[in-house]
Amino acid sequence: MDSSVEPFKARRLYLLLRERIASGELPSGTRLPGEPGLAAEHGVSRMTVRRALDLLAEEGLLRRQPGSGTFVRETGMEQAVCADLADVFSHLKEMGRRTTVRLLQFGYVAPTEAVARALGLATAERAQRSVRIRLLEGAPFSWLTTHVPERIGQTYTEADLAATPLLSLLERSGIVPARARQTIGATLAGPDVAEALEVQIGAPLLSLVRVVEDDGGHGVEHLHALYRPDRFSFTMDLLRTGTPEARRWSPIPTAQAPARPAPAASSSPQHRKPPQ
Repeated sequence: MDSSVEPFKARRLYLLLRERIASGELPSGTRLPGEPGLAAEHGVSRMTVRRALDLLAEEGLLRRQPGSGTFVRETGMEQAVCADLADVFSHLKEMGRRTTVRLLQFGYVAPTEAVARALGLATAERAQRSVRIRLLEGAPFSWLTTHVPERIGQTYTEADLAATPLLSLLERSGIVPARARQTIGATLAGPDVAEALEVQIGAPLLSLVRVVEDDGGHGVEHLHALYRPDRFSFTMDLLRTGTPEARRWSPIPTAQAPARPAPAASSSPQHRKPPQ
């Protein structure tokens, strides 16, 4: 990056303009002020403005028209995948049908203490560990690290996992996934994940940890998933239930495929936009 560009200020301006585009404050087709005008408005250098606009253009949010100016793209913002939290297993099967996967790592390891405890593994019991990237129309949106008890992992091959959703492989081996516990948070992209998901190092990601149990209460899968928030989100339909004295919101499972359009960034050739 040019020494005259102030990295923090460029990032701040990029996020500010991106938020205005996402909220509709800068609707599709809007012509942005020129670099001198933006620099004066935000108290930064023209090179800082240029870097912020470059980032937005790389995401496909802006188009530059020589001789005319810089415009918010007509395609606006849209999102490919929206997961229903109240219907985990239906969502997983639908995800496997609608997307493709790229298997990066496959092997047997001594799991971390946290993974071993979550799966209820015995001392020195190994786990089958895999790292996968899930894509929709060639656009990566998730990084998946999965641990399965070794005795279960031996029922399928590396080629099987590269071609078949893990849930289907578990069911094929006679396991009945019955319940799951999951925790959702946020994290920042490290170098390997950032490269695989086509985001900048340090970009915010959704983080999900899910532990799946069979009908006997035994852990059969530990998943740590990282998602691009511009290509993936979670949703839950709620119903007001209970007595008048103790009303509460309760989830409503849906039998339909949990993929719904929601706002997200479109993309340039380097960041292709997943279809609806």
